[in-house]
Amino acid sequence: MASIDEKQPANAENLEAGDDYGSDHIEFSEAEKKRIVRRIDLRIILILGVVYCFSLIDRNNMGTASVAGMNAALGMNAKNNAYSICNLMFFLLYTLVQPFATILVRKFGPRNYLTTIAFLWSCTVVSMGFVKHWQQLLALRLVLGLFEGGFFPAVAYLLSTWYTRYEMGRRFSYVYMLAAIASAFSGLFGYGLMQMDGVGGLSGWRWIFIMEGLITVVLAAGAFIFLVPFPDADAHKAYKFLNKAEVNCVIQMIEEDRGDVHLEEFTVKKFLSGGKDIKIYFLGSIYGLSAVVTYALAFFLPIILKEGMGFSTSNALLLTIPPYAFTFIWLYITGRVSDTYRVRGPVVIFNCLLEIMGVVLIGWAPSDGSKYTGVFFCCAGASANVPLALAYQANNIRGQWKRALSSATIVIWAAIGGIAGSLVFRPQDAPKYHPGLYAALVAASLTIINTSGLMIYFKWANKKADKGEMVLEGSEEFRFTI
Repeated sequence: MASIDEKQPANAENLEAGDDYGSDHIEFSEAEKKRIVRRIDLRIILILGVVYCFSLIDRNNMGTASVAGMNAALGMNAKNNAYSICNLMFFLLYTLVQPFATILVRKFGPRNYLTTIAFLWSCTVVSMGFVKHWQQLLALRLVLGLFEGGFFPAVAYLLSTWYTRYEMGRRFSYVYMLAAIASAFSGLFGYGLMQMDGVGGLSGWRWIFIMEGLITVVLAAGAFIFLVPFPDADAHKAYKFLNKAEVNCVIQMIEEDRGDVHLEEFTVKKFLSGGKDIKIYFLGSIYGLSAVVTYALAFFLPIILKEGMGFSTSNALLLTIPPYAFTFIWLYITGRVSDTYRVRGPVVIFNCLLEIMGVVLIGWAPSDGSKYTGVFFCCAGASANVPLALAYQANNIRGQWKRALSSATIVIWAAIGGIAGSLVFRPQDAPKYHPGLYAALVAASLTIINTSGLMIYFKWANKKADKGEMVLEGSEEFRFTI
């Protein structure tokens, strides 16, 4: 990655970015098309992936701050259950704002909308470093959910407008690979920030919030400079990295893939009508059930390692790194496999089995080493199913506003999973935390049942469509992805 923009394709080398050639099109070779997609990756996947990394760090740094002394300083204990309540509070407004995210990003554009809310949540995180009571932290977690709730539905929708169906599995995985890096090193980063204890008269756990929030401020400014608009935006006003012919090439590929690249006029009725399709909710539940486990690990893994397995504070933070490093590799493998073979459901089910094996090891293995091995499997299986759920939903929904509603719905499911994940590991259940592990087993098992049902339905519907007995998603050419 020498620069943010690669060299123009050979047969368009004399075209200036942003030039308007009306309806004229240039035929690009497959190699040139791949170069165009890589340039889009740099502007969308890399930039938004990094911002999303710190979105996760900013919302999930409670576990790190907890073992660094926050609970004692703010009077959070098992009696008042304040730690879990503060985690839960994040998801209240986080859930409520998500249906509006795709509408707002369309109205204001990705650059203005996404970078503004990133700046606002980063300021909120910085403020957490100065709270005096846990009730103040609770209020700020509520505000944080308000701003972060509008981010990922808009990102998921933006990706669905730039990529074909079988490019999205890897792209969602790439975003989560960057998130896995953040999760892997958040413990190490938090441990480093703990060493600032006493600087400026502030405790180490306070510096965790302050410094991580300030970093997100910088990232939001960078995203404002480089982030791209929607592909159907006015080229003269919006594009600096692709010329009109290249944008037309992207639009043509998406139109040939699913035939819904052009934005329909917005009406509330048209937006909400997609909610009549019941498969939207079943696809969303795959994400939500996976989120139960991913959020539980994000909020409680350092605590489980310390209280459940007996590691010291420093070791508990440092030992969060290897499982997420393994998850990074597994995300790449599953994203590549699911796109190459154009399947989603079987990979989701395999990840659930991996997740179940990990939970069993964490809860009932005879040694701490075996329990820790289970963390690898559980973390990788649950985390890899999140981008797969997003791709599965995007592959089987057609129509701009229906996909917009579906993107919001699937992340609402994630919020519901996050609410459950923030509550399942209770302080009174230490050190074995069996109720939380049972919840993880149930979530994985329900995902298997749900996914199996979707696969059976999709296969049946495709056969009916092949015989001309059914039209899928309003298109005679469209087929569901199994």
